[in-house]
Amino acid sequence: MSSVELAPPASHPTQPRAYSRVLLKLSGEALGGAGQQGLDPKEISVLAREVKLAKATGVEMAIVVGGGNFIRGAQMAQIGNIHQATADQMGMLATIINGLALKEGLLAEGIDCRVMSAVEVKAVAEPFIRGRALRHMEKGRVVILVGGTGNPFCTTDTCAALRALELDCQIILKATKVDGVYTADPRKDPNAQRLNTISFTDAISKNLKVMDMTAFTMCQEKNLPILVFDFRPQGNIRSAVQGSVTGTTVKNA
Repeated sequence: MSSVELAPPASHPTQPRAYSRVLLKLSGEALGGAGQQGLDPKEISVLAREVKLAKATGVEMAIVVGGGNFIRGAQMAQIGNIHQATADQMGMLATIINGLALKEGLLAEGIDCRVMSAVEVKAVAEPFIRGRALRHMEKGRVVILVGGTGNPFCTTDTCAALRALELDCQIILKATKVDGVYTADPRKDPNAQRLNTISFTDAISKNLKVMDMTAFTMCQEKNLPILVFDFRPQGNIRSAVQGSVTGTTVKNA
């Protein structure tokens, strides 16, 4: 039987939930503004303020940031004379640039944070060490995780799943530009309905593009839910932490 649950009507609010430790997955495009390329200081400032609102709840937070606003390894390997291993390494470096930019935005808002990289760049970021990352979060610091997993052929979605499990996070908050997963493309089908929940089994069988299949499988095996939500409305990251945001939760049935 298909394990999906349609979103309730707006008049039936979702029961609030609270998380003490979360992993926020941001795409590189989130830092690129309307053009989704390069870095947009205004977008970074907005994101930093939203993270500040979320941190005010007392949540411990790690952030995995992508690098698609600069380069996507798989695409670069397809269109250029570049081996995908090298192209993916280029993408890892792009995530480091984004992480440093986000760090400066957070510091400007008075948020203590650390950048930790899976790729060794001692001059600009700490190496990712699980115990050290946990200690930073326990001290109230936001930990920005860059460099992906440090390995080619792994997306930052996979990195998000891996780090969330390593750091004992209770949920992955997948920040997107849509307010969840729909039964069809809402831009094309006026009858499309947003799902409140969907099982990992269905997400994998339907080949949903919300996260890659490796990330879905890892979360499924370890029973780690993923919340897909629109991060752009003011206060939505805080609402996601509080469990009251509109979105779709991917979880075991």
